[in-house]
Amino acid sequence: MRVSLTNIPLIIVDGACGTNLQGAPVPPDAWQGRDGCNEWLNLAAPEVVRDLHSRFVTAGAQVLETNTFGASRLVLAEYGLQDQVEAINAAAVALARTAAAGRADVSVAGSVGPGTKLPSLGHIGVAELRDALLEHMGALVDAGVDALIIETCQDLLQLKTAVRAGLDVIESRGRNLPLMVSVTVEQTGTMLVGSDIAAVATALEPFPVFSLGLNCATGPAEMESHIRWLSHHWPGRISCIPNQGLPEVVDGRTCYGLDPDSYARALRRFVTEFGVSIVGGCCGTTPEHTARLVTELAGVVPATREVSR
Repeated sequence: MRVSLTNIPLIIVDGACGTNLQGAPVPPDAWQGRDGCNEWLNLAAPEVVRDLHSRFVTAGAQVLETNTFGASRLVLAEYGLQDQVEAINAAAVALARTAAAGRADVSVAGSVGPGTKLPSLGHIGVAELRDALLEHMGALVDAGVDALIIETCQDLLQLKTAVRAGLDVIESRGRNLPLMVSVTVEQTGTMLVGSDIAAVATALEPFPVFSLGLNCATGPAEMESHIRWLSHHWPGRISCIPNQGLPEVVDGRTCYGLDPDSYARALRRFVTEFGVSIVGGCCGTTPEHTARLVTELAGVVPATREVSR
């Protein structure tokens, strides 16, 4: 029996899936004209995805996120794969589970990204978005994930729709799964559509989510003020899953400059000063970052927080 995430004081999530797959040795014929659709690799090049998961397990990650960030019909339709939602998500869960090699201390979390259409910007209606999310998360839960993580949320309406859909899926399947939530705060200090972290926390307060935190867009330094605010105002668990620093374009390529030591030290401070209890890596972070983080956090306990309501 796998260890329940609710019983782990400090949880280490794996590093980036997308940027690592983009740099992986994927056979050119695997894409079949679907270049950029990392989720397609679950079916077309499963060994590449499985190898990446295995490297994060070796590094010491306690949670593997499935390669399903864009595995809803809304995103897959851009590649003609809208009828492959169940197959792609089931394959992704199976690959992560195989990489975990039956270890009770490694959990699999179903990754659910924001998609490419935001309701607050008029790209999509809430009902259509909800239907796609129900299908996506339903496929992940049916395939046997240990948790769901709604991540990189950029729109408060999209976020609330996803949370409600996730809770409905969990309840309808009779599963007691943690629902993790992670938003993206830009360098402007707000989400893409203008909501700040206080608005996010207020909107999610009525919902029984397992955790709330930040991921993507920036590195730890740019996340600090928002994590500090959550430390004083959010009563539940806090997650911090930053990029490998701010992205820079060098010779036409996106690069991230934060080395594993600096990344690990920054997250250790968030744990010991702000009581963050879920840490991991987003864009640019590698198994080397995870391994360094595991070493840095050995024996560390999240700080006790006093929360103002």
